[in-house]
Amino acid sequence: MKLALNGATTMKADLVTDIRAAEAAGFDFVEIWASKLRKYLVTHSAVDLRKLFDQSGLEPLSINSIEHVTFRGPDDYDAIKAECEELSSLAATLRCPYIVVVPGRLPEQAPSLEEIIDESVRVLTDLGTIAERHGVALAFEFLGQADCSVQTLELADEIVRRVDRPDVGLVIDSFHFYAGGSTIDMIETLAPESLFVFHINDAENLPREQLQDSHRLLPGLGILPLAEMLKAFKRIGYDRVASVEIFRPEYWERDPFELARDAKAATERVLASV
Repeated sequence: MKLALNGATTMKADLVTDIRAAEAAGFDFVEIWASKLRKYLVTHSAVDLRKLFDQSGLEPLSINSIEHVTFRGPDDYDAIKAECEELSSLAATLRCPYIVVVPGRLPEQAPSLEEIIDESVRVLTDLGTIAERHGVALAFEFLGQADCSVQTLELADEIVRRVDRPDVGLVIDSFHFYAGGSTIDMIETLAPESLFVFHINDAENLPREQLQDSHRLLPGLGILPLAEMLKAFKRIGYDRVASVEIFRPEYWERDPFELARDAKAATERVLASV
């Protein structure tokens, strides 16, 4: 399995540093954090960034992310579609295959399961049509937090199946997989081609309902069922990319080159153990 470094792991570093640190550590890909991309583009062009990737020998895996895309008002939804157009155009120039999109929070009046599915299918179809014009695909990431409208792999997979587009697939984040109560059986039923991005990380030993992003750890240092997940991926034939995504403020204070080296080594140890 090839490896990617996600810009959230090194949040305080800029995009150029992310690429240089990933290159020095021996990663294959970088997941581009969208806010870092916008800062870079203040003084550079997307063509400049593509040249930087060419020089590094790395490839961009995704742009992270368009947030809270469902259950939005008309003005907010227009802004989301405009953001999808913007990022899709940039991704095309960068030869970046995926944009990560994240479902919205549950509305105050809790919708039914079918209403969540219908809303998610509608939005992913709209955004997928925008991305398709640029030759870019959307990777839909469910979140395990209790206020998210799509909390499990099972529900996210059902939504993606109903969208029924080859350019709309899934993100599985090991933290959200665990926090939201997803199960290994849910991986077993996946079509491997529908899994576009796998975010690998670990977490502190806390009850699921207490887990926050800041409790994430490097792979192998916590209690997430990474070995079981990786074995299930092997059984369904998924062996593409594991991307290290860790929102831990303690890590953000570290030297990004050192952190990237440690992240790659930790991930390789976990992969080698399976």
